[in-house]
Amino acid sequence: MLKCPDGQPLPVRGSRSSRLAGAAAASRAPRRLLDAESRSWCERLHAAEPARGRAVAELHQRLRREAEFHIRDRVRSRTDVPKAEIDDLATEAADSALAVLLRKLDDYRGESRFWTWARKFAALEAPVSIRRRVGHDRVGVSPNPDLALDVPDPARSAQELLETRELLRKVSDIIGNQLTEHQRSVLIAIAVDGVSPQKLAGELHTTPGAIHKSLHDARVKLRLGASSLR
Repeated sequence: MLKCPDGQPLPVRGSRSSRLAGAAAASRAPRRLLDAESRSWCERLHAAEPARGRAVAELHQRLRREAEFHIRDRVRSRTDVPKAEIDDLATEAADSALAVLLRKLDDYRGESRFWTWARKFAALEAPVSIRRRVGHDRVGVSPNPDLALDVPDPARSAQELLETRELLRKVSDIIGNQLTEHQRSVLIAIAVDGVSPQKLAGELHTTPGAIHKSLHDARVKLRLGASSLR
């Protein structure tokens, strides 16, 4: 039986192997008495759908607000980050923070309040989103995944060149085969063509929230696919 860090049982979801792995992780965790809010997060994020989905959406919103706070603080005196882009940067940071947090959810040991633990992910991703936007972490991406293989590569050796081209090929396969057509269109429009979520929502006759959700889902698939290549 899966348990919260304080030793109380959790709702069971997922495959038998994942349940056994989670139970083993829980059995190693120190049993601490969780406050009501932390226990609620713990239970809802391990619950079945749709309760888990609602918890994930709520957590994403809180991570976005936390990331926005850190981003505004960092760009207050900068001129290379338009203030109009802060909302998009915060959403990108929240997307990344949420993906990492969910992968590390079983690492939560109750040594602090859940939100104290969770908000650190947003704080870490906030400066990363800024660096991406101003170009310090920018990489070339093509709307046509097949063209990614033709991008000049800075590899220092033939072996590095081969490894990089193989990685690009696999990432292109993920974009072309694992994303839905809608996710692919949203990802390319926002990440490649620079279209704002608000403008894209108007063009597709939907809401900015729905666009952010599709972009988040696409990024999660890319990260999961990329992690399997390591």
